[in-house]
Amino acid sequence: MKKSLFTALFLTVSALVFAQTTTTVNYWIIFKDKANSPYSIGNPKAYLSDRSIARRQRQHIEINMRDLPVNPQYVKGLTDLGAAVKNKSKWYNGVTIALSDARQLNKISALPYVQSVQKITITPTPHSADKFKLETAAATPIRTTETQTEKNITSTLNYGLAYKQAHMIGADCMHALGYMGQGMVIAQLDAGWLDANILPAFDSLRAHDQILGCRDFVTGDTMVYEDFPHGMNVLSCMGGNLPGEIIGTAPKASFWLLRTEDAATESIQEEINWMVGAEFADSVGADVINSSLGYSVFDDSSTNHTYADMNGNSTIITKAADWAESVGIFVTSSAGNAGGPPWFKITAPADGDSVLTVGAVDSLGVIANFSSRGLTFDGRIKPDVVAIGKGAVIAANGGGTTYSNGTSFSSPITAGAVACLWQANPTKTNIEILQAIKASCSQFNSPDSIKGYGIPDFCAANQILSGITEITQDEHFSVYPNPSKTYFVVDFYSNKKQTVTVELFDVSGRRISSESRVFDVYSENKFDIYGTENLARGIYILKMKTDDRVYSKKIIKE
Repeated sequence: MKKSLFTALFLTVSALVFAQTTTTVNYWIIFKDKANSPYSIGNPKAYLSDRSIARRQRQHIEINMRDLPVNPQYVKGLTDLGAAVKNKSKWYNGVTIALSDARQLNKISALPYVQSVQKITITPTPHSADKFKLETAAATPIRTTETQTEKNITSTLNYGLAYKQAHMIGADCMHALGYMGQGMVIAQLDAGWLDANILPAFDSLRAHDQILGCRDFVTGDTMVYEDFPHGMNVLSCMGGNLPGEIIGTAPKASFWLLRTEDAATESIQEEINWMVGAEFADSVGADVINSSLGYSVFDDSSTNHTYADMNGNSTIITKAADWAESVGIFVTSSAGNAGGPPWFKITAPADGDSVLTVGAVDSLGVIANFSSRGLTFDGRIKPDVVAIGKGAVIAANGGGTTYSNGTSFSSPITAGAVACLWQANPTKTNIEILQAIKASCSQFNSPDSIKGYGIPDFCAANQILSGITEITQDEHFSVYPNPSKTYFVVDFYSNKKQTVTVELFDVSGRRISSESRVFDVYSENKFDIYGTENLARGIYILKMKTDDRVYSKKIIKE
């Protein structure tokens, strides 16, 4: 597989006509400084929205020189020499240009403010569809008779067969608490949103003006609904709302649709596009970026990344992802679909230090064979978490829903839940949100290079952010059977003699029951919780309060 745009698609690639049919050459120009700029740190409203500034202020992040746009006089110097400027990056302090007369390159290189010039070759390949599909399985349409059969514990939403992917990570619990992404802005960087402006899965996004806008950083316009469908499939995992078939994990969030990937090619230009897209997302005040893209191998093999580049600091796109985090944005990234030979490992920007990298499992929590592995080259845990990406339910091309495979889908399923969690905890920083998500995971105490910290529980993460301390390795707390119709067994290991208060709450925070128990030192304590047969079906929180900490578990009454 060529790389990186992670999905099990797609059915009609050969029917899509790409405008670019011949090799083109761009140049990546890096400037030396931002001297004599008309922009200043003291006047950020000249280049950042009020929402962007407010995001920084909430997280105590100062405006710095990286935030300043490139000097417009430097750009004018290039255009005066015949360059057509395509994209401008303030974070990298550079621009990409197209130049019809290569003889002007020497003059451009000689400009006193130009630090470097790099050639970028963009060549459409006959195998452009390879990066949009998995060898493991094609998209499988969902029959009408299959819909509305999934058990929905949260009665307010009818997830259809998408229930499992929301429930596995606790997104349904966040929804039951009323957090569905209201007031949150997610920027999606992708390859196109074919027909998302007319498909029923996105009716509610359109009806409530939740699509804030579109930008195409490949062609320079705002038209994204005629391009590749990958972004549309990904968007449905977050913002889809087709009751009985699919409810995304952030159905009430708002979205910016930013095309940075050219489906017909694979080049460093797309990493630059991604960076410019992330800068735009920053400027308009996005809270979360989802990137179901990744890069390792290019049409120009001389620019290929190596595993050594997966160190968090080498590639353009990974630097951009970390810079996005540094201005207070939360970035989720697909781990990649390269879990088999020859690559095996994650792809950029999944190696980013502060990026939440998401691998793929099936509905039983078994790792997908295609899900890219860690560790990073410098030995850090990646992926960070996993979610359903094998047999994920997504909006299908042309309408309805389909099952499909790819970390392209596990990432947005998680990103939508991130938006809900941050909505519930608006005073927390993006790093605090990231830490809580990791702490909520199924194998937090024993992470590995396959599942990372494991399957997250966003309801538990919400409790952690509310002040509940995560369980340590010297104490154990489990509840079974879970779900249950009649009773639950609590198993709690205590490393000291102590009095523990056992409390049961509904998702609104109302306490249903409370009792105290005395546990001996180094004791395994098992006891039953009866009386739950009279409770309504739904999600509840069981808390164990000791002298120095509080533990919690999500339990489900059937």
